[in-house]
Amino acid sequence: MFKNLKTSKVIIWSIFFLLFASFLYMFNNNHPLGYSKQNDKSYVKYEKAQVLTIKSQSVKPFEDGSSIFLGSQEISVKILSGEHKGEVKDITNYLSDTHSVYVKKGMKIITEIDTAGSKYQVIVYNYYRAPIQYSFVIIFFALLCAIGGRKGMKSVIGLAFTFVSIIFLFIPMLYRGYSPVLSAVLIILIITCITLLLLNGYSAKTLSAIFGTILGVTIAAIIALIVGKLAHLTGYSTQDVETLNMISAKFNLKVEGLLLAAILISSLGAVMDLSISIASSVQEVYLSNKKISKKELFTSGMNVGRDMMGTMANTLILAFAGASLNMIIIIYFYNVSYNQLINMDMVNVEIIQGLTGSLAVILTVPIISFIASRLIPTFAQGKSKSKSFIYKF
Repeated sequence: MFKNLKTSKVIIWSIFFLLFASFLYMFNNNHPLGYSKQNDKSYVKYEKAQVLTIKSQSVKPFEDGSSIFLGSQEISVKILSGEHKGEVKDITNYLSDTHSVYVKKGMKIITEIDTAGSKYQVIVYNYYRAPIQYSFVIIFFALLCAIGGRKGMKSVIGLAFTFVSIIFLFIPMLYRGYSPVLSAVLIILIITCITLLLLNGYSAKTLSAIFGTILGVTIAAIIALIVGKLAHLTGYSTQDVETLNMISAKFNLKVEGLLLAAILISSLGAVMDLSISIASSVQEVYLSNKKISKKELFTSGMNVGRDMMGTMANTLILAFAGASLNMIIIIYFYNVSYNQLINMDMVNVEIIQGLTGSLAVILTVPIISFIASRLIPTFAQGKSKSKSFIYKF
């Protein structure tokens, strides 16, 4: 019977992922993404190439011991992909502090091929990094499966599902003109439910974590929305706003809600982790003493949550600080005044992002503790009653 149950779960999950993949294919199939060519005879492509020879070079290190070089190299490359595959081209590789791709004989690189009519120009674009990235991803997944076992394999599937949902559902929804906030809420709902159900199965613990995660993120989002309105912050305060405005003019992208959507998605991981941890702790406490009261279960959840919220909140603040490190260095260099600093758009955006994520973690602790302390005993009692009924029958 256990085997049949296990097989049934695999079949159900397989059908779900197949249907979800079919939906995503249909949803993305006719989407007008991509840059349209103004002139069919003029275009740019990026192709793989191999350095055959270094004919001459005049380079020097940017600083002593630096891996960045300045100067130029006269090189011969063989194009390995695309319409010019197999052709050999002599080019000049210019090296600067912002674009320093120092090549060696036999090295594989990525070239930028600018075509205009029957003529084309080849430029060194970047290092060929794909094998390193693929290897790193494979090592990560292999360690996750080796150490985590079945849970690790489910985690890999959950990660893949999250990535696919964001790239092939959330982003296309934005380009179709859907509200960024509502789209983010939908993605959070889908990712939370599927990830937690996949990893932990259908149980009171899982349902508690799902409800706690969604409520915690939602309440924090409402607070962030209110604070953002009071501080007059919109999506137009974010980076790359000019490019986003250009895209919005063509695809009806709603820029204004992107800031809040980014906050919601970035805080989801920490809140989900906190929720399942507290729900698991409450369940273990209940299983060890089924006579414990709901109030005591709530207190146990709160005690665990208090231990976790400090480190979780700190993790989110550090993550945002790390992502904004360049901005912090520049602000420190210019020695801006306090009045200027505290009222800058980018500083306020980072503060709200960091504090909202931490606020979501803090608010989730009492929410998940309360839900788990009520739901887990109720489910357990319901199960025991159903078993007793089946036995009597």
